[in-house]
Amino acid sequence: MRYIQRGEIPQKRHTVYKSPEGNFYYEQLFGTEGFHGISSLLYHLHRPTQIRHISEPRDVAPKVGVERNVTPRMFKGMHVTPEDDYLESRKILLFNSDLKMGLAKPRESTSYFYKNAHCDELLYVHQGIGTLKTFLGDLEFSFGDYLIIPRGTIYQLDFDGSDNVLFFIESHSPIYTPKRYRNEFGQLLEHSPFCERDIIAPTFKPPVDQKGDFTIKVKKQDLIWDFQYATHPFDLVGWDGYFYPYKFNIKNFEPITGRIHMPPPVHQNFEAHNFVVCSFVARMYDYHPLAVPAPYNHSNIDSDEVLFYTEGDFMSRNHIDLMDFTLHPGGIVHGPHPGAMERSIGQKFTQEYAVMVDPFRPLQITQEALKVEDPSYKTSWLE
Repeated sequence: MRYIQRGEIPQKRHTVYKSPEGNFYYEQLFGTEGFHGISSLLYHLHRPTQIRHISEPRDVAPKVGVERNVTPRMFKGMHVTPEDDYLESRKILLFNSDLKMGLAKPRESTSYFYKNAHCDELLYVHQGIGTLKTFLGDLEFSFGDYLIIPRGTIYQLDFDGSDNVLFFIESHSPIYTPKRYRNEFGQLLEHSPFCERDIIAPTFKPPVDQKGDFTIKVKKQDLIWDFQYATHPFDLVGWDGYFYPYKFNIKNFEPITGRIHMPPPVHQNFEAHNFVVCSFVARMYDYHPLAVPAPYNHSNIDSDEVLFYTEGDFMSRNHIDLMDFTLHPGGIVHGPHPGAMERSIGQKFTQEYAVMVDPFRPLQITQEALKVEDPSYKTSWLE
């Protein structure tokens, strides 16, 4: 992340800062990993600590359907049930001790504010347009946008319509761009498949100076509480630092290709503790005269592999629909479907788009996932 300054801030941090009318502004450190990780300093019109009431918590822990899995599986995302409410719509399909992932189909914008106080969030926009509104500013979104939302960010989702589909990840560790793409100063390198110009920070909005009852739904440790605050949370007059939500569009990922088939790490887009996120995008195929563009059979001994299919035809799979998830468990060999390798030979280009998540601990499968599973997938490699 790069340093950003928005709005009005004092010349020196942790010093008296007042409005032109002589009223105090209230400073807040916003960051993770104690006082060691990246952070930003925020300046509020009102104290951000004015709690009126906290409700009894609601348990939203995922319900396990399969705890230990060795079976290749497919989940039909098109059959995940839409809901009016954003949080109700978030159906967790797969999880382990490092992350949760699933699909959300919210039909309505959020009237309340939401804060995940436990996890960073990645929202991938498969369908829908709108605005991610946060206390640091706004991000307009549309198809293909990754929205990276650091833990503790207070936000709302304002949709332009009711037909919305979001693939989401909740990460128990911060989500970063891969370290191997950055130099010792944090700048993205020339051979990185994206650069700082592709990373869009929030557009700052004037502070909202309102008092009343404002509900922030706070999620922590698989529970959600309703916090009632006495002032509007979007009351910042300014902020600066390295810690903020941002967006990156999958079509700004510049693929790395070669004469022969390149392994999946060349598609890596993000990383966190014990998992990576990759973007498969439209690209030229391998150009050795005897190249086989389809991936070779592999067994991912150390990680499960999840693919979410979002646009185009995925050349290594038969009978894949958009919004499908496939899960290939670690240690079990998988590869192209029958005929896919043969079809790929001589092909020059693919228009496929997919998001891949490779976790380094085995995934558990939820009851929600089993509702939309295609049980025939495990035998789909038979000739």
